[in-house]
Amino acid sequence: MYEILLELADKLRSEGFKPDIIVGISRGGWFPARVLSDLLDNPYITSVGAEFYVGVYETNREPCLTQPIAVDVSGKKILLVDDVVDTGKSVVLIKKHLSQLGAKETKLLTLYFKPWSVIRPDLYGKETSDWIVFPWEVKETLSKLARKCKTTNESFETAISNLIKSGVSEELIDRFLKEQKTS
Repeated sequence: MYEILLELADKLRSEGFKPDIIVGISRGGWFPARVLSDLLDNPYITSVGAEFYVGVYETNREPCLTQPIAVDVSGKKILLVDDVVDTGKSVVLIKKHLSQLGAKETKLLTLYFKPWSVIRPDLYGKETSDWIVFPWEVKETLSKLARKCKTTNESFETAISNLIKSGVSEELIDRFLKEQKTS
């Protein structure tokens, strides 16, 4: 992930875009926004939140703003950061929110971009159609998979196997499964 962020920071610099504020979309955008803050030597970082996903491959009908921006963005250049843009609906909502508050310019940067998204990021690391499990969401994904498998009678073992095939550490999965059993 860090290598992707290094490349994206270099692209931003080569384009001459210097954001006044880096805004991480809660929760997936927090980690990449923090790293970009460091790589771009820009300590002005904040977050904004929208809720859309409720489970693995499950969304609400429309996203809703859950955490409005807490700083003045009027007349500012914003770098809006997320881990992945999937449907793009949350980003559209957040960009509208920033525009209504007077943001001068907003660029969207994501680690991954799904080709069916209603919005294309200004900068992204990779395009993929795959489901992505980021290191910072393994435990949450396991919990959601367990709930989904219980309600749909799908095989939890198959779901775990697919996670391992996608690169999630078997040791980490075992650790979180043990935690779930003891809680």
